[in-house]
Amino acid sequence: MTNGRAEFAILGAGALGSILGGHLARAGRSVVVLARDARALQLQNSGIRLSGLASWTQAVPVLADPTAFKGAEVLIVATKTYGTEAALAPLRHAPVDAVMSVQNGLMKNGQLGAVFGESRVLGALADVSGEMLADGSVLFTRNEQLLVGELHARRDDRAARIAGALDASGIRASAVPDIDSLEWSKFASWAGLMIVSVTTRESSAAFLTQPATATVLVRIVREVGTLAQRCGITLSDRSTLPVATICTGEEDNAVDAVLNFGKRLQVLAPTHRMSSLQDLEACRPIEIDETLGYAVRKGTSLGVPLPLLSAFYLLVTGVDQLRRRPLHKINTVLL
Repeated sequence: MTNGRAEFAILGAGALGSILGGHLARAGRSVVVLARDARALQLQNSGIRLSGLASWTQAVPVLADPTAFKGAEVLIVATKTYGTEAALAPLRHAPVDAVMSVQNGLMKNGQLGAVFGESRVLGALADVSGEMLADGSVLFTRNEQLLVGELHARRDDRAARIAGALDASGIRASAVPDIDSLEWSKFASWAGLMIVSVTTRESSAAFLTQPATATVLVRIVREVGTLAQRCGITLSDRSTLPVATICTGEEDNAVDAVLNFGKRLQVLAPTHRMSSLQDLEACRPIEIDETLGYAVRKGTSLGVPLPLLSAFYLLVTGVDQLRRRPLHKINTVLL
């Protein structure tokens, strides 16, 4: 740590933020985790506790007051998308050399650029996940890849340095030249997975190995692929799902690709559940407007019809609102 600044600051101490912060700290990197309220107190008292793919407890410095943040060489944003603007506001004047978001959706890089300047923003995506358990520990379920890349032309190797530090800590990470393509591909994959997850309320392996739900997922991914194509994006198979393959050729072949992925997931991560489903069942807000809503609005502005995505955007919004409605109101309606 130099001049009060950590090498890495992790904004958000949910499952993914805890996994990243804990691994970096355990590898000897100087880390500060920005957390709030009960979660900050929990980490201060008990550290980051992991089970699953890794099993250990790691103490980390925790900052509960974001206005006291002294900056960092690298800021990694891991909050939920609906809290991004509020979480970033107190950090606006902090000295940060580079910032990247591992959030879902496509709004994130623009939000970071508006606060820290576009030259400091890197693209990133994480196919790394876990589940926050009731006791505050984290079940680490997937460690496939975390990709980092420059959004604007640079001649130095900062993306490689950041990815190298993450990889050395135990998070499978690498630097890539085509981060725009990969972020869009990740979003197309995530949109299908998220929608089917919260509407079926099943584990990922369960709905990915069911032909009917796999077909719906394929059609959602293909709609997002149409939007990506309109935006000049070439999709990739280097995502959670083989998005480029799903978006080309016959639907039956695309469904088979999803079913095969589901079979692999049954073996590698049979208990994996999407974070949106975890939030739904815990009566926490779901990431909807900044993810699905953003894509629907972008489609409208570009004249790209997205009938399936638009319908599911409304449905998932309704599911979210109904799930979080106070119990006494539900009972009143039923009576």
